[in-house]
Amino acid sequence: MIVQVRSRNCYSSKRMEGNQQKVEANILVLGAEKVGKSALTVRFLTRRFIGEYGDIESIYSHADQIDGRDICFNIWDSLCQQNGEESGHISDRQLQWTDGYILVYSICDRTSFNVVQEQVQCIRQAKQKLASTAPIIIVGNKRDLQHLRTVSSEEGRLLARSADCGFFEVSAAETYHSVLMVFHELFELIREARAFKKGNAGFKGIVRSMSAVFGRKRTD
Repeated sequence: MIVQVRSRNCYSSKRMEGNQQKVEANILVLGAEKVGKSALTVRFLTRRFIGEYGDIESIYSHADQIDGRDICFNIWDSLCQQNGEESGHISDRQLQWTDGYILVYSICDRTSFNVVQEQVQCIRQAKQKLASTAPIIIVGNKRDLQHLRTVSSEEGRLLARSADCGFFEVSAAETYHSVLMVFHELFELIREARAFKKGNAGFKGIVRSMSAVFGRKRTD
């Protein structure tokens, strides 16, 4: 079930009438059950921590500002498949929709860390197939429960490094600022990926134009 929820309007009609360009970022939040995906998302949206959520899949739209730029975050808070073999599954619709991924595990739950490993592999394979540049940030949540830790910080960092992902350890229950940093850092990575893709497309266009010019000269 997908419920469309808007925390507040991303852009009013008056603002969009001006010269301000609308900047949107579609973010897919993934991870196993009970790792705090919804708590992390709602903490970013409202600054509040809510500990209990039902099995609801939601898409939120949220207006924010980064370095004076107005940004609209569209955040898909997804449900994890409950079949063991499909726990890392990501749908084609999700893969095509997203500009960037946040993969969440609990530092107190090694199984959830294994799910994130599976999801990293799934995304990497899909990115090759779709020629996608969507960046990934891996988040170890529940940092406030150090006494229950089963996944070390080093394991999280090594996974992120091996897959060329960003990495954070946070406590959605205790702090808003660290959660804010996760979403803002992902936006910056999305912006860089878009700029690289645009520059690459421009370079290919120049190469095609030059090939056409020099190709014609050779045949004259």
